[in-house]
Amino acid sequence: MQGVAVFSDDIRDAVKGHYSREDDRGFVSGKAGQEETVKIGVVASTSHPQVDYSKGSNSKFAYATSPEMIMNYVSCHDDLCLTDKLRKSMPEANDSVRMRVARLAQTIVFTSQGTPFMFAGEEIFRDKKGEHNSYCSPDSINAIDWNLKKQNREQFDYYRNLIAMRKAHPAFRMTSAADIARNIVFDKVKENCVVSYSIKNHANGDEWQEVKVVFNGNDRDVTVNVAKGNWTVVAADGKIDKDGLGKSKGGKTVVASRSALILAR
Repeated sequence: MQGVAVFSDDIRDAVKGHYSREDDRGFVSGKAGQEETVKIGVVASTSHPQVDYSKGSNSKFAYATSPEMIMNYVSCHDDLCLTDKLRKSMPEANDSVRMRVARLAQTIVFTSQGTPFMFAGEEIFRDKKGEHNSYCSPDSINAIDWNLKKQNREQFDYYRNLIAMRKAHPAFRMTSAADIARNIVFDKVKENCVVSYSIKNHANGDEWQEVKVVFNGNDRDVTVNVAKGNWTVVAADGKIDKDGLGKSKGGKTVVASRSALILAR
């Protein structure tokens, strides 16, 4: 429906695991088979020649005619927030690893087409003590502990820089399904838990002619092929800076475990 947006359960469940099964993992925590549904999220549930909706975990057809009809997210006030979900589904990991996984999850959300949504406090890794539905819970469950901003400062800075990158680059904010289909090109990838694509043609008037985005949900590094050229490294190994972290010549490129690689030229 024009003028109305819906929350994307496709990207939510594919990225972090099914909302109602607390131990279910998603793409960012190493669950294979979610790659196509992540791609559905990337294109905001619009029709795309390289996205096979029959392989999607939820939606089986492109139900959005415009990216403005989609709100991307991984958690909200209902059910487990992202921190609690990762603690339940990754019991063997520590919070340092889980925060890295959370960064990847939100990077998928904020680089996908459509409108991003983030639950308040997620930027400092807040939790709700494992409560699924806290509408009737006290402040001890629902209040944000702002001491976490100091404790998890690197997490906060990552999200701040991620948001700044999206705001600065309209390639992540295309306004029509036709533009998305024209400018986003997915790479053929054999690895599980890896999605790789380019945003081309100065999309939506962006100063960047091309953006390469790679998501690696594995607990190990993977190597991808990137077109040779003069690239600026925008995000790598759990760090991000819209003005650049360094340079790359492309070719065989390592994507660190549980992280996003973003290159621009």
